[in-house]
Amino acid sequence: MIDHRASPDEAREFLAENPDIRHVQMMLVDHNGVLRGKSLRRHELMALYECGRPLPSSIAALTLDGDDAENTGLLWEVGDMDCLAFPVPGTLLRSPWLAAPTAQVLVMLDPELGMPSAAADPRLAALRVIERLKKNDLNPVMAVELEFYLLEAASLKQRPPVPVAPRGAHPHVYSIDEVEALAPFFDDIYRACDVQHLPAETAISEFGPGQLEITLTHRTEAIRALDEATLYRRLVKGVAARHGYLACFMAKPFGGHAGSGTHLHLSLDDRAGRNLFADEDPAGTPALRHAIGGMAETAADMMALFAPHANSYRRFTSNSYAPLFPTWGINNRTVSMRIPTGPADTRHVEHRICGADANCYLAAAAVLAGVDHGIDREIDPGTPVSGDGYQVTDAPPLPVHWPMAIERFAQSPIAKDYFGKRFVEVYSAVKRTESQRYLAEISSQDYDWYLQTV
Repeated sequence: MIDHRASPDEAREFLAENPDIRHVQMMLVDHNGVLRGKSLRRHELMALYECGRPLPSSIAALTLDGDDAENTGLLWEVGDMDCLAFPVPGTLLRSPWLAAPTAQVLVMLDPELGMPSAAADPRLAALRVIERLKKNDLNPVMAVELEFYLLEAASLKQRPPVPVAPRGAHPHVYSIDEVEALAPFFDDIYRACDVQHLPAETAISEFGPGQLEITLTHRTEAIRALDEATLYRRLVKGVAARHGYLACFMAKPFGGHAGSGTHLHLSLDDRAGRNLFADEDPAGTPALRHAIGGMAETAADMMALFAPHANSYRRFTSNSYAPLFPTWGINNRTVSMRIPTGPADTRHVEHRICGADANCYLAAAAVLAGVDHGIDREIDPGTPVSGDGYQVTDAPPLPVHWPMAIERFAQSPIAKDYFGKRFVEVYSAVKRTESQRYLAEISSQDYDWYLQTV
C-alpha cells in the first residue's frame, strides 16, 4: 500500500519556527493541474496532519472551470461523500508573495480513507507507476522544464492579450537583454524559490516575445521533482501577479508565436544509484533505447494526458518545436524523445510532447509507464531520426485532435494497466464533458466565417 503521509512533527516544527503565520492553504491537485482545497486558520494545521481533512468526492471529477462532470461515479452516485486527504511530506512552506503571513501545503487523497476518489488522484497515479518501477529495482530520476508567457495583466480583456516583451513583439530567443529588463521579476522569483527550497537555476528568454523558462534541477526521487514543479508553477503565478503580470501556461496562447511546452527529463538509476542509461555512445545503453521504444509505442494512447485541453492541440504544427510523430533522435529538437548531449554519466532522455498546460503528475506517470513497458518488453525504437523530424514518413502520427485522443486513452489497455480502470473511466468522463461543452460554444470565428457567407 502506498503511504506517503507527512509526520505531524513537520507541522509542529514549522509552527514553532514561523509564529507569525496566520493561514495555511491546503491544496489538492486535480486532473487539470488546478489547485483546489481550503484555507485553514493556524490552529487547524495540527488536526490536518494528525487526522486528515475531508474533501468531497466530486473534487476528483471537476472540469477545468470547476463544474461537475457527469458519468464519473463520484458525484450523485456516492452522495458526494467525504474523502480524507493528508499532507504531502516536505510541502509545508511559506508563500512569500502573499501580503498576509501565509503558508501552503500539498495534500493527497489517502489510498484507503480517500476512496472512492483516491482512485482518480493524479499524485497517487504517479506514485503507483513510480512504485511499479521501483519493484523492478528501477528508480526514475527526473527534472521538469516549464515554459510560460509573461503577459500584461491590464491587457487580459484584449484578444489576444499583450506579452511583457521589453524588446518588442519579435522573437528574441536567448536574449540576455530581455532577461535583464525583467530583473526585478526574476529576482523575486529566485527569492521566493529560495524560501520554498525549490531548485531554480538558469533563466532563459525563449522563442516567443515574453516567453520565458527557469530550469529546475533534476531529482533522484521523481515524485519530489513533480511536487516541486507543481509548487513552482504556483509560485511563478503568484510573483507575476505582484508585478502586475500574468504568468500564462497555456500551450498555445498566440497563433503567430511558439507554443509553450513541458519537457520531462528522465533517467533510471539501479539500486546502487548508477545511471542505467550511462554510456559513451551518444545513443545510450540498450535500457535507454528500450525505454524510448516503450515511450514511442505508448505515446498515442497517452496523448490525452500530454495534451489535455482543446488549446493543447494548436501547438502541434510543423517547424514548431512540438513533435508530430513518436520519434527519437540524438541532439535533435524536432523529435518526441531527444537524447541531449553531455558526459556519459548524465545520459538521459528529454520527452518533448507535453504542453505547458499538462498536469505534470499525469504526464510523468504516462512517460514512466512507457519506460516500464519498453524495458519489460525490450522494445526496439528503430533508427534515430537524423535531421528534420517533421519530414518523417514511416511513423504513425500522434493523434492531434482532442476527442480522438480522449477516446484513444479511454480504450487503452495499457492506460488501464498502469493507471487503473477507475482512473481511466473518471479522467475520460471529465475530458469528454469538457470537449462536448467546448464544441457547443459558438465562437467569434464562427460568426466571422459563416454569418454572412453561407
